[in-house]
Amino acid sequence: MIPTRLGPRPLASTAAADLGVARGGTTDRGGTVGQITDSRVTDGGIGGDRRVIRLLIADDDALVRAGLRILVGGSADIEVVAEAEDGAKAVTASDAYRPDVILMDIRMPGVDGLAATRRIRSRARAPQVIVLTTFGADEYVLEALRSGASGFLLKDTAPLEILSAVRSVAAGAAILSPMFIRRLIDHVADPQASSRRARARSRLTALTERENEVAIHVGHGHSNAEIATLLRMGLPTVKGHVSRLLSKLDLNNRVQIALLVHDAELL
Repeated sequence: MIPTRLGPRPLASTAAADLGVARGGTTDRGGTVGQITDSRVTDGGIGGDRRVIRLLIADDDALVRAGLRILVGGSADIEVVAEAEDGAKAVTASDAYRPDVILMDIRMPGVDGLAATRRIRSRARAPQVIVLTTFGADEYVLEALRSGASGFLLKDTAPLEILSAVRSVAAGAAILSPMFIRRLIDHVADPQASSRRARARSRLTALTERENEVAIHVGHGHSNAEIATLLRMGLPTVKGHVSRLLSKLDLNNRVQIALLVHDAELL
């Protein structure tokens, strides 16, 4: 059962310091820490001019959740609509409150963030997921992205970069940072690269020549607009190719396209 909204309560200001957020902020979006909480927002945004991004925070650390709420509280275009203290509650909250984006911790009791991400991303009209964690090990990064996450951030990421990442994935982009590209390159150089390369290339045989070209540019981290310029195509045509890539390859997002292209060693 999803707990109903409780009355307003102040948040611990120490949490802001943990995430590099300026102290002094509070929020009235309430709810008991450690439970799924809800704050409904409208699609009209500020003054009805723009849509507010609905955000779910999933983390077993109450101070981290509080710090993120303080951070988001200073943004006019992002609203925390729910919190969850473990992966199972994150799945339930995602179904109940239909967020646009989820900030998902990895290590949580019971159902962890990776399993929760797989469950959430398997649903129709699934929200985008950004994994936000203290663990930057390669196996976590790759597993998170293969699970359908649109990005991977460490908890020491600058606050403004976290907000920027939320906005980017809400708009349909993926977070392909230089660090991520470097890890992909290292990933394809490991001892199991040969078998992964064969599997990846076999999957890519379903694509047309043009779709392969688009996939390679996605692997380089190029945006749709950049691909349109480089391949001299219209932007709607590029978007159509990307949609077909996701459908043909049974993938969730651009990051997974990039992983497949890297596995195939086409870059």
